[in-house]
Amino acid sequence: MLQKTLIASALVAIALTGTAHARDQIRVVGSSTVFPFTTAAAEEFGRSTKFKTPIVESTGTGGGMKLFCAGVGVDHPDLTNASRRIKSSEVADCDKNGVKNIIEFKVGFDGIVIANSKKAAKTSYSLEQIWRALAKDVPVGGKFVPNPYKNWSDIDPSLPNKKIEVLGPPPTSGTRDAFAELAMEGGCKSVPEVKELKDDKKKYQSICQSVREDGAYIEAGENDNLIVQKLDSNPNAYGIFGYSFLDQNTDKLQGSTIDGVEPTYDNIAGGSYPISRSLYVYAKGEHAGVIPGIAEYMTEYTSEKAMAPNGYLADKGLISLPEAARAAVRKNVDLLKK
Repeated sequence: MLQKTLIASALVAIALTGTAHARDQIRVVGSSTVFPFTTAAAEEFGRSTKFKTPIVESTGTGGGMKLFCAGVGVDHPDLTNASRRIKSSEVADCDKNGVKNIIEFKVGFDGIVIANSKKAAKTSYSLEQIWRALAKDVPVGGKFVPNPYKNWSDIDPSLPNKKIEVLGPPPTSGTRDAFAELAMEGGCKSVPEVKELKDDKKKYQSICQSVREDGAYIEAGENDNLIVQKLDSNPNAYGIFGYSFLDQNTDKLQGSTIDGVEPTYDNIAGGSYPISRSLYVYAKGEHAGVIPGIAEYMTEYTSEKAMAPNGYLADKGLISLPEAARAAVRKNVDLLKK
């Protein structure tokens, strides 16, 4: 066993140092939601240190995890952003490919908003209404049938009498994963017909989290800025994305009230907004000390000047962690110091 461990360690070292001169710049992939924060920290890091500014790519959480877990060496990214926690299946995939030292950094909170153009009326929805609007199958007359609702007012006469048209992220996005779990399942679990399915976990999850495919929900790719542009040109549509994009576009967009709670910084930080989640960055421990500057970059990213409530990442829309949690996250930087 010891011999196998030593051989594996040697192979990792060769993979990294054999072509070390091929890359002296940190490479980050992953979530489009976390992308603005990681980019801001990268730019500050490049300005204030001797290291090159890290390259940050927006690939979506799922796509980032796939790239991150594909292997060790200069051809593979050093860090990945995630708008949800890493899955056990992804940890197993990493392990299989030699990525065994995964270091987690929780960098803050985010809310998933359902926003529309300020050219239209501001709206208020319950989680159940959102589920009924976007679910693939819904109960009608005691049976689950393909979603028949065309207009919001078909669900409830008090809702807008306009076509259900929602632009949102694809299945590879962490935002989509979190929306399915927090909003969709959050809305369906109180429906009497769904409650009866709880003993059938697979069917329950499918009914609660499956999104309709008849054109009412439009997959708009991983580029949240594109959704913002489309909403501005189509006042009848809604978009699903992270709070930071709403915060950066308040001149054009407005967030819907969900279960009576506005999507604001304070409501998300305080936990009263129902579609809230944690955001993460994952570092590859095998690359620390070989690809220059990884520990130093995460020191910048997790610093108070970046992550505190009055830090520069808050200006980008990041919801800050409590002080004790920020201090705990900073301790993980020590795991990157070689």
